[in-house]
Amino acid sequence: MGCEHCCTHDSSCLTTVPVFKGLKDVDLILLQKVTRSRHFVKGEVIFHEGESSETLFVINEGLIKLTKMSAEGKEQIVRLLFPGDFFGLSSLLRKDRHNVNAEAVGNTVICSIEKKDFLKTMETNADLTYRFLLALSDRLYQADESVGLLSLMEVEQRLARVLILFHEKMKADLNAFTLPISKKDLASYIGTTPESVSRKLLAFVSKKWINMNGRRQIQILELDQLKMIAGMD
Repeated sequence: MGCEHCCTHDSSCLTTVPVFKGLKDVDLILLQKVTRSRHFVKGEVIFHEGESSETLFVINEGLIKLTKMSAEGKEQIVRLLFPGDFFGLSSLLRKDRHNVNAEAVGNTVICSIEKKDFLKTMETNADLTYRFLLALSDRLYQADESVGLLSLMEVEQRLARVLILFHEKMKADLNAFTLPISKKDLASYIGTTPESVSRKLLAFVSKKWINMNGRRQIQILELDQLKMIAGMD
């Protein structure tokens, strides 16, 4: 468990989230006053599948994995969330229980807003409501993309697409970044085995599409080639 405190105007993660950009100053100040910030350590659970919640969560720093457990107890990563992403929206709006587990992958700072405070701001700000409708539409599209990622693509295509995602989300310097998750988690995310991930990464290295320094340091050498393999050209 980490410390919890009110976000300040300078440190509030609300200003980093696209859906909150453009808010009137008065609305932003009101939200910041009721926003709480909390630090989570690696492996700490934000919430479990089946728990109820009336809270919107926003990632300020770090990485979150959303997972589901099979009847056999096998974990499947259904989504990775990066700084600026938000989650818990369906439980917030429909009073549903969480349908996934949320866990911090590393040291993570999350801001949270309670339902009553969030909805009060939405009621007086049509632009914010519209932005969240667009965000929900994006989530549906991403869900469809995720289904296609697992069911229609070969492992090589899935891996290329995820490497591009990390490259974009982590703002890679000179196209180099550190894998933010373990190979085991990466394998879970793209629906394969860690051994298969290792083989495909070595194949990418041999084709000079990427370079690896150690187990998790990756530099993309041929971004256009990866995009072609991933079906994103």
